[in-house]
Amino acid sequence: MNTRIESLALVYQACWQQLLLAAHERGHAWRVMALASVAQRAGDAAADVRSVVIREADADTRTLMFFTDARSPKVPQLAAHPAAMLLAWSPALSWQVRLQVAVTVETSGLAVSSRWARLKMSPGAQDYLSPMPPGTPVDRPVPERGSRAHFAVATAQVLAIDWLELHADGHRRALFDAQGNGRWVAP
Repeated sequence: MNTRIESLALVYQACWQQLLLAAHERGHAWRVMALASVAQRAGDAAADVRSVVIREADADTRTLMFFTDARSPKVPQLAAHPAAMLLAWSPALSWQVRLQVAVTVETSGLAVSSRWARLKMSPGAQDYLSPMPPGTPVDRPVPERGSRAHFAVATAQVLAIDWLELHADGHRRALFDAQGNGRWVAP
């Protein structure tokens, strides 16, 4: 984008346009985001972060969706503490977006079965067919396939957006609440 967006409403709209593109364009910089959540380790809360692939976005419901292995450590983390953050950077736009989200994970039901039906014949299905949970020590790669039972759908409800633009003419930052009401803040 060569022209800078001057209106808060248009910045918010542009963020969602980019999120929608990210869900459908493999090469979009925001397709793979960092997801930070809270992990319990030895009785203490600790930050945990990993990459997730945004599979769906819906501006009307302000949700993003990604898939995961139901045995992944992030699943119980998010069940215990659904508040999380998604972070992405776009070099082409010089935009960073931080999304405050509440994440729910489903392992059964229509949302899961309909997405599995679309995914199961693709190479991506292999990510959820391992007979062992993520992080299990192995001596060599495991070629065996497990079952769909490990496929889960995570829905991130966007509660707030923190948008940052780095620009030679001056950096800008805006915060938006769950309804899209925004305000400019110092970068």
